Amino acid sequence: MDTMWRSLSKYICIFFLLALSGLFFLFSNINILEKLNCQAVSMFYQHQSNIHSAFLPESPSPLDRNQSYCSQEPSPEEALEERDLLESIAWPQPQPHSVNVSLNQTSDPAHSLFVILPAEGRREWHVGDQLEALVHMHDFQGHPKSYGGDFLLARLHSSKLGAGVAGQVLDHRNGTYSAIFPLLWQGSAQVEVTLVHPSEAVHVLRRIREERPDRIPFQSLFRSGKLSQTTVCNLCLPTNQKPLCNYTDPHTGEPWYCYKPKLLSCDTRINHARGPYVNHLLVNKEALLFQSGVNIKVPIHPSGSDSVIVLPEKKDKADVERSSMKTGSTRITPSGYYFQGSWRALGGGVMRQFNVSSATQCLKGKVVYMYGDSTVRQWFEYLNILVPDLKEFNLYSPKNVGPFMAVDSAHNILLKYRCHGPPIRFNTVIASEMRYVANELDGLTGGSNTVVFISIWSHFSTFPLQVYIRRLRHIRRAVLRLLDRASGTLVVLRSANLQALDPKVSLYNSDWFSVQLDGVLRAMFKGLDVLLIDAWEMTLAHHLPHALHPPPIIIKNMIDIILSHVCPESS
Repeated sequence: MDTMWRSLSKYICIFFLLALSGLFFLFSNINILEKLNCQAVSMFYQHQSNIHSAFLPESPSPLDRNQSYCSQEPSPEEALEERDLLESIAWPQPQPHSVNVSLNQTSDPAHSLFVILPAEGRREWHVGDQLEALVHMHDFQGHPKSYGGDFLLARLHSSKLGAGVAGQVLDHRNGTYSAIFPLLWQGSAQVEVTLVHPSEAVHVLRRIREERPDRIPFQSLFRSGKLSQTTVCNLCLPTNQKPLCNYTDPHTGEPWYCYKPKLLSCDTRINHARGPYVNHLLVNKEALLFQSGVNIKVPIHPSGSDSVIVLPEKKDKADVERSSMKTGSTRITPSGYYFQGSWRALGGGVMRQFNVSSATQCLKGKVVYMYGDSTVRQWFEYLNILVPDLKEFNLYSPKNVGPFMAVDSAHNILLKYRCHGPPIRFNTVIASEMRYVANELDGLTGGSNTVVFISIWSHFSTFPLQVYIRRLRHIRRAVLRLLDRASGTLVVLRSANLQALDPKVSLYNSDWFSVQLDGVLRAMFKGLDVLLIDAWEMTLAHHLPHALHPPPIIIKNMIDIILSHVCPESS
């Protein structure tokens, strides 16, 4: 019995050593597993760790700011344009003594005020004049501010007349600002001035935009057989940590990278998704600069009256020009204004109001392509409801993501929507459905029966402006190519719009980020044969609360502008 046990023990030891050797060989040659059958590999890992199929997502790593976001250096001409664009939207830099000040020394809307000029003595205002209000900013101790940089909004409106127009704010860099309004309707007009962010908060927003473009991370699921893994993705990832999968677009050169899964190849990527928002972005007492009801979108009260009565237009235009010159301000021309609830565009043809019948007839025989974020998807949804015979074709796309398509075969109308390429913050987008707008435009035939909508801005708010400039440059080139081969194509660009802000949203999607993107968009497409829908002014001038997705009445006015260009009244 002892002899038999010793022999058995010997075989057990040999078997154990062989098993250990096999495991050692297996782990030392782990890379070979990528070439093995994924199902067999998955079964092995199930047995070893009971993980079954999925690894936990990885935590995002800080982006390397020295890698120019993993793109090629711009050409001398592109670098010059980039410099000019950044200069055109440059925001006042903080004064040395204004950095790291206490909350009591920052701009306080409750202690600030505005006064309609002239402050002393009455004067008459007529349609065609300009109205000016002088804004005096003070800190929480009531002391006048001595430097600028606050982010202010101004609006002139009349609730009785359903009227409203955006004002222009001029920063005098000394703690005072001029809010200037064109007087476009007869009757009452009330001035409204709002502090969106104090200058000290803008300084923080500028810092996190440059230093933390990863504050909204992205990720992709990789899967083959029963083996899957989720890894972090972004415009740029540190190359000294893990191997990367390079998804740079071969046509535009737009960069996109993901960390390579440990056991899967790069071509097994299934989808793209937004990861969890990064918290703890603020240091020291910076959170005090972002308080709802205190210093985020808080109205500034008037000193004296906040309203004027506008009289009919003067017959003598010279008198109008002289009265405007007395204000000492530059003449401003908004894109339009509301009156009786409807938008009236200033310039660019007659604005029409479209109903079910007229909208259907206008779109008859048209193909409408929509590219971009969820703010242009709103237009798809609105038209799909407005035109009763449009039937949405089920593409089995994820809700609110797309792509979407609707067809009216009786009137030969086709609507198509597709989201823009990364970065895109939608919950989950199938990897094969992520297309760059420039590439999609290059695939269009175009012509007088083709209308193209483009809205691309919101998902770029967390990145340095150079990223947005590069994206728009590719889109602009594609638009020019489209118009060159099919000049009858109508291309419609949608600007950024205002939205509701709270302390968290301010750090990721502040109106300050949006106004900077908006300035770049307008400058880059200035002079091109495209129609700009001024969503910024249309949301600022309206009485309804700001929202990332504007309410239906504003969408209706936007669509009316577009259809007025598709089917001008003269035709």
